[in-house]
Amino acid sequence: MSAMRMERTDEIAVLRLDGGKANAMDDAFLDGLERVFAEFTASDARAAVVTGYSTYFSAGLNLAALAPMSRGALRAFLMKFHRVMLRIFACPRPVVAAVNGHAIAGGCVLAMQADHRVAADGPFRVGLNETQIGLGLPSVVVETMRLRMPARWWNEVMLEGRLFTPAEAQERQIVDEVVAPDRVLGVALDTARRLARVPSAAFAHVKAGLRAPAIESASAYATDSHEAWLDAWFARETRRMHAEILAKLAAKR
Repeated sequence: MSAMRMERTDEIAVLRLDGGKANAMDDAFLDGLERVFAEFTASDARAAVVTGYSTYFSAGLNLAALAPMSRGALRAFLMKFHRVMLRIFACPRPVVAAVNGHAIAGGCVLAMQADHRVAADGPFRVGLNETQIGLGLPSVVVETMRLRMPARWWNEVMLEGRLFTPAEAQERQIVDEVVAPDRVLGVALDTARRLARVPSAAFAHVKAGLRAPAIESASAYATDSHEAWLDAWFARETRRMHAEILAKLAAKR
C-alpha cells in the first residue's frame, strides 16, 4: 500500500516515499512517485527533497511483482519508468535526494536524477546491480549516469554492477556527501534552501542546458534500449536466476 506524501518545510517540499516493502519499484510505486512529484510541481515550493522510509531509499525493482508480467506489460512499465525518471531529471526547480538507506538499482537511478545527493552513513548499499541479475540498463539510466559520473567508474558501476558502501559511492560520485543518519534530512533541506536562493528563471535555464544532451540521447534510443532490456529479461539464464532469487526470498518469509 503506497503512503507517499508531500510535506512542506518552509519553502521546501519534502516528498516522502513509502511505497511498500523496501520501496521496491512496481507500477504502484511509480504511480505514487509521479503523483507526489506532480503535487510538488503544482505547488509554489521552490525546491524538493526526496527521501524514503526507515533504512530504505529504494531497493530497486519489485522482482516478485514484475516476474509474471508479459513482454507487453513490461514494455509499458519501462516506458513509465523512463517518463518518471526524466520528469525528475528535467525538473526546472532544485531537487535534492536525502538517501536515508539502501539505494539499489532503480533506487540508485532515482537518486541520480536529483541535483544533489546526501547519503546516510551506515551498513547500507548503493549502486546498480542489474548486470549481476542478468539485466541491462535502459537508456534513461545510462545517459543520466554518464552525465553525473566520471568515465573511469563506468565499468565497475554499470558493467560489473557492483554495490558500494556510502563512502565508496561518494568516491565514485554516485552521492555527493555522506553524513550521520540523523543528519541526512537536515543537510538535504539546507542544500535545497541554498539552491532555492538562486533566481528561479536563471536556475531553470542553466539546468535545462546541462540536462538537454542526456535527455535527447536517452529519448533517441529509448525504444531500442527497451527491447534489448526485454530480451535480457526473458533470456533463459535470466529467468533461471530470477526464479532462484524469488525462491530464496520466499524461503526467508
